[in-house]
Amino acid sequence: MMLKSIYILLFSLIATIGFSQTLSSIDENDPAAKKILDKLKAEYDTYKSMEVNFELVLELPQQEAEVQNGFVIQQGDNYKLELDDRAIYSNGEYVWLHIKKNNEVQINDAEMDEESNMMSPKDMLQLYQSGKFVYAITAEPLLEGKKVTQIDFKPLDRDSEFSKMTLFVDKKTKKMTQMKVFSKDGGRYTLKINDITANKEYALATFAFDVSKFPGIHVEDLRID
Repeated sequence: MMLKSIYILLFSLIATIGFSQTLSSIDENDPAAKKILDKLKAEYDTYKSMEVNFELVLELPQQEAEVQNGFVIQQGDNYKLELDDRAIYSNGEYVWLHIKKNNEVQINDAEMDEESNMMSPKDMLQLYQSGKFVYAITAEPLLEGKKVTQIDFKPLDRDSEFSKMTLFVDKKTKKMTQMKVFSKDGGRYTLKINDITANKEYALATFAFDVSKFPGIHVEDLRID
């Protein structure tokens, strides 16, 4: 649920909000926006590991806004996502989904997990190169007291479940600070990046779920042997 709506919050995309300028093909992508995205991606590609601490705000139709705090770690092909209500681990071979309130964990083969390719922080910036979106700088507003560059993305596929994504990059530090994703069902997802730590060494056990630490947990093994 989360990184599909975040990391494609982290990257895919509102209910019929268009660009400040009309874009209809990848040939019309904004060169200035591409320059910023290229620089961000180049920096992230140098990281051997990456830990992102964030706040996620979920706004769904006719529901009160929900705020969750969490972090995601990536080291090579391994990752761990920790949220208030769930956690996801992957060691490249298996994926564990820990549903905390149910004291339950689901285990899947990594290649069978349809969201696994969306979980990596380093992959956040891949979509702008996919040819599936058009993007442009549309504003340079103040966001929480800081001057930012606003880059809007629009999916070329009219059947996409998202209608727009907005990325904010700090003009002074050149760092990504926030992302908003708007879905066609009226949902809005805001990811606020609090901190990024790069090149820390993590033990491999970080990326595997340890059942022994959760007495009485229900294990649903969905792996195909």
